[in-house]
Amino acid sequence: MSTPMPRPMSNGFVEVRADRYEGAPHVEKRRWSDDFKARAVAAALEPGANISAIARSLKISPSQLFGWRRAARRGVVGRGCCDDVAKEGQADSDRLERVEIEIGDALVRVSADIREDDLRRLLRAVRQA
Repeated sequence: MSTPMPRPMSNGFVEVRADRYEGAPHVEKRRWSDDFKARAVAAALEPGANISAIARSLKISPSQLFGWRRAARRGVVGRGCCDDVAKEGQADSDRLERVEIEIGDALVRVSADIREDDLRRLLRAVRQA
């Protein structure tokens, strides 16, 4: 059996400091203007638009454009970016993704992709209320 190796520091702490590698580029975060974002999102919301191709042509990441488009559709975009596009996108997405069902005096709005058993349970609960 081998003998255990002596440990110079039993419970010592090691200080680690991350330094930049020599010659590594100093890159700052790019900031896009609200106008640029609005134009990019408007192009991305066109029917049949290829988001990845649009992003490449604008020299941005496709995931960045997908994020801006998602935010515009939800109306979550901040600082005035894409407000007009957000309202149009919200209206389009509401029209396409929601279904309204009237039961007596009640109006039920559900997602168009709701599972059938969930919809049955919901309608049964509304009728019983």
